[in-house]
Amino acid sequence: MSHSQNLARRRQELVERSAAQRAALLASAEPIARKAARVDRVLAYVRRYPVLSSVAVGAVALLGPRKMLDYGTRAITLYSLLRR
Repeated sequence: MSHSQNLARRRQELVERSAAQRAALLASAEPIARKAARVDRVLAYVRRYPVLSSVAVGAVALLGPRKMLDYGTRAITLYSLLRR
């Protein structure tokens, strides 16, 4: 084998190894990407409706997270009953 053939073979091995590493990296980062997409959607909503977000934060600050959770649970239950 000539030097150029050795270099071509070595290059091909490196390209294949790089592709395998890239695929493994993408597979391991997929759950993080899904979570980041969810956060991105929430941030887009907050940017689109800043007044509603401010009201929600103010309500939690005034009433406390425990009461807000209770009210939210009741609202979801009522919504599901009315939806039927």
